[in-house]
Amino acid sequence: MTETHVIPTSEDLSPASETGGADDGSGSAAISLRRLLMVVNGGSRSGGEAGGIAESRLRAAGFDVLKSPPGKPDDLQRWIEAHADGAEAVVVAGGDGTLNAAAPALVTTGLPLGIIPAGTANDLARTLCLPLDIEAAADVIAAGHRKRIDLGSVNGHKFFNVASVGLSTELARELSGESKRRFGRLSYAITAAKVLSRMRPFRAVIVSSGSSVRVRTLQIAVGNGRYYGGGMAVEQTAEIDDARFDLYSLEFGRLWKLLAMAYDFRKGRHVMWREVRAERGVSFEIHTRKRRPINADGEIVTSTPARFEMLPKAVSVFVPKETPPRD
Repeated sequence: MTETHVIPTSEDLSPASETGGADDGSGSAAISLRRLLMVVNGGSRSGGEAGGIAESRLRAAGFDVLKSPPGKPDDLQRWIEAHADGAEAVVVAGGDGTLNAAAPALVTTGLPLGIIPAGTANDLARTLCLPLDIEAAADVIAAGHRKRIDLGSVNGHKFFNVASVGLSTELARELSGESKRRFGRLSYAITAAKVLSRMRPFRAVIVSSGSSVRVRTLQIAVGNGRYYGGGMAVEQTAEIDDARFDLYSLEFGRLWKLLAMAYDFRKGRHVMWREVRAERGVSFEIHTRKRRPINADGEIVTSTPARFEMLPKAVSVFVPKETPPRD
């Protein structure tokens, strides 16, 4: 269940706070701006522009913003950890891949996360019912209302949305940055059509609490949040703070059925089809005869054999005080 907090005293992310230092001679105590660490993915479809808009909005609200230099995901983690002392939060202006890269540092530092949705899919933002308007998203951060959400871990690699093996991994390999910049969310459908034309089922063993099953599948996905892959729902009732995974396996004999259930995929109702195996749990293992890559939040991070573990309430994130209804 979503909890919304107004953060008091030392955790209050209001624009400014009194330092409690000596009087400056004007009769008032010195004022210190609260520092935000901002990560901007200039390579995303609109990251650079969105980051500039958000930075201006947050500075106008009275915050001090320190922006990260361009770098690789490992550089990003080290930069956040190096500048965590004295910071109040990490603000990420980018897509789900950039958020994924920031996840390890959020856990090690304990800093809250603010999201400026500037990617192609923005699946985590949709899961959290954040506004997709950049200035409105910055206002959510400035308001200071937070809740704690879960993280998933696959072979030690953390993820917010979904980690999977099979179809979506091939999609991640094929989906280029240029395609996403040019076609936006439509790039997922275009690339998926290409991948489906050559995709073949593979054999795997799914191990859950007290049981294991052998399957012949096109994809096995383990979801932590609700949305992934450009707005598809892993399961219609999935929540990112319910401390459990939603797993599905696509066990089709004919690919046309996958196309037939496209609408149900968008709504998270694909688990009602008999060809879709669905389970819920706090941990899973996936074994395959040959090593297969694992895609987490759109990035290939590891390979099978894969162990999935739940990290409940691992990250604090800024959310609207009143959550709007979902579509």
